[in-house]
Amino acid sequence: MCLNAVTTGAGADLVLLHGWGMNNAVWSSLLPNLTQSFRVTLIELPGHGGSGYQEGGEKLDDWVQLCLAAAPSRAYWIGWSLGGQIAQRAALLAPERVSRLLLFCSTPRFVRADDWHNAMLAETLQQFAAALQKDQARTLARFLSLQVQGDELARDTLRLLHHEVVQQPAPVPLALVHGLALLLTVDLRDQLNRLPCPSCWILGEKDVLIPGSVVRDLALLGIPDARFELMKGCAHAPFISHTRASLALLKEFLGTTDE
Repeated sequence: MCLNAVTTGAGADLVLLHGWGMNNAVWSSLLPNLTQSFRVTLIELPGHGGSGYQEGGEKLDDWVQLCLAAAPSRAYWIGWSLGGQIAQRAALLAPERVSRLLLFCSTPRFVRADDWHNAMLAETLQQFAAALQKDQARTLARFLSLQVQGDELARDTLRLLHHEVVQQPAPVPLALVHGLALLLTVDLRDQLNRLPCPSCWILGEKDVLIPGSVVRDLALLGIPDARFELMKGCAHAPFISHTRASLALLKEFLGTTDE
């Protein structure tokens, strides 16, 4: 099975991976600027957007290998939320493929544990899983609202998400179920001290899905050559709500600045 991947622009190779329930349209505000400096490959996760889905490939590494197969031989990788977790694992599995890693509102573990307090309650994701069985469209709409909750530009961000993302093909229901299972179960914390490339973790101060306070926990994991940025006034989608500030951080980290 091949994932839907679109390549555009010219320059150093750059991979973009969206989050759960979304598609490539989430990058619409960044893309015009990025393609001036990078050869961008936008990959849609299994069962999302134009990507098909095959039962029996629901493990994290299954999704990672499909993304690696769709990606250039070596590139900068940018991942958002679940896409960021996939990017983390890709760098660990194939260090020769990922030269730098930039993560928007991502984490090695999405749910709380006794030693990981700044995270979502497992019950929240379990409620999403139950709601998906009854009304997928309404559940995804609720998830969109949670992504902007608390953002100082929430209304405009939600409008853009609805306008861009909802116009694309709906995700495959089974892919959504398996994606939620990944969010509930994956824990990469004990692997990140082996992360082989520089990483930049951009978190939203007002994020209700991945609390910005997790930045302190990430800093204690011993991630080599890691940088942490907490964006003021932002919720879960800073590259949409605060595009200019996100681009500035992105280009500084990747070593590309506007002329």
